[in-house]
Amino acid sequence: MSCCAQGVADYLKTQGTADQGLVVGYDTRFLSKEFAETVARVCAANGVKVYLSSKLSPTPVITYNVLHLQAAGAAIITASHNPALWNGFKFKPSYAGSATQEITDQLEAAIASADTPRSIPLERAQEQGLVIMFDPDPPYLERIGTLVDLESIRTAGLSVLVDDMFGAGAGYITRILSGGATQIQELHGQVNPAFPGIAQPEPIAQNLPELIQGLKDGHSSVGLALDGDADRLGVVDEHGRFITTLEVFTLLALYLLQEKGRRGPLVKGVTSSMMLNKLGEMFGVDVHEMRVGFKYIGPQMTRVNALIAGEESGGYAFQGHIPERDGILSGLLFLEYMARTGRTPSQLVEHLFDQVGPHHFHRRDVEFNPDDRQRIEDLLANEGLDQLAGMPVISSDRIDGRRLHFANAWLASRFSGTEPLLRIYAEAESEERLNALLDASQEYLGV
Repeated sequence: MSCCAQGVADYLKTQGTADQGLVVGYDTRFLSKEFAETVARVCAANGVKVYLSSKLSPTPVITYNVLHLQAAGAAIITASHNPALWNGFKFKPSYAGSATQEITDQLEAAIASADTPRSIPLERAQEQGLVIMFDPDPPYLERIGTLVDLESIRTAGLSVLVDDMFGAGAGYITRILSGGATQIQELHGQVNPAFPGIAQPEPIAQNLPELIQGLKDGHSSVGLALDGDADRLGVVDEHGRFITTLEVFTLLALYLLQEKGRRGPLVKGVTSSMMLNKLGEMFGVDVHEMRVGFKYIGPQMTRVNALIAGEESGGYAFQGHIPERDGILSGLLFLEYMARTGRTPSQLVEHLFDQVGPHHFHRRDVEFNPDDRQRIEDLLANEGLDQLAGMPVISSDRIDGRRLHFANAWLASRFSGTEPLLRIYAEAESEERLNALLDASQEYLGV
């Protein structure tokens, strides 16, 4: 961790932005606080001013403070949605989004060539004014209040069950919405770096059994789940059905376009729903398809001043905020949609399908033998594939991995950028066609 910090300090110096300072935050994981303090000590020893969070905080909260403090960037100690044994070092540049590939390459080079890290005691750094402890919440909460009609949610009388997944987002939605008729109940709000009972703090159906059961018991209006650093959102409807991330993304876009009457481009990862393309046609707004990952999506969002941007993983960003995922804001906007329309989550999905037709989506994550990677890549590159599962291939693209287009359906395959997995995605107008495409893809690829 100290080598990463030294590399970041060297990078900021070469960019001439060291004087602007670096925001440093951390999540609930084992030793995250200590790692963050190490980053602060190393950067301070290199003359880089540090704004060190006085408490564990969600990634979007720390990220927003880059803009608020006009800092050179942020270093956040978190492994986000990944398993308990992982930890990580996220760098957010001065524009408060994911680092572009160019910035990432420069950082990696700076870390690789860094000298032995220098460090000074934290207390001395504070005495010298090189490390300033600060509470990141007030600026963020003030900003959220300008983006969401919180009072409409407070007075709606909703019963919201929130699964914090032992992560850094614990308590935020409760605190933001307190004082009204709407009631918030939280699950797994305590700090436990082992994330007991789940493979990893990713807000997907298989990791949310208690949240889903809580909705099936019939006592809540909606279930929300935040990942380990609260930049992703999962939603469960009033009957205990997990609403897919593609449905949530499209619902949020529909809300902004139809109910709030706003206009602006939509930016989507290539594995996001074709429903967004249909919304683009309906409301006369451009839709930009990007490679998976906010290092591609975020910059495009900024370039076109997008209304909303997002990806299949459950991360969504909004105009007027940061060009980065924010699970807390996403959840609040979903609740605002419910409060404004009086519809339940299942009724919102039904309304969406009334607009664009039914869509079904699923992703399979398949482990593969690393020795097979080239064979799989060769099969994905095969331009001669003209049908799959008896369905004619209309066209294909290589925006990220390989995506095949069918009549009212698509299938994409790509290697994960962070895990040893082949991800296979599909969307179709029926469950039968969806599963047929997924099964045929695995058979074709031999995985």
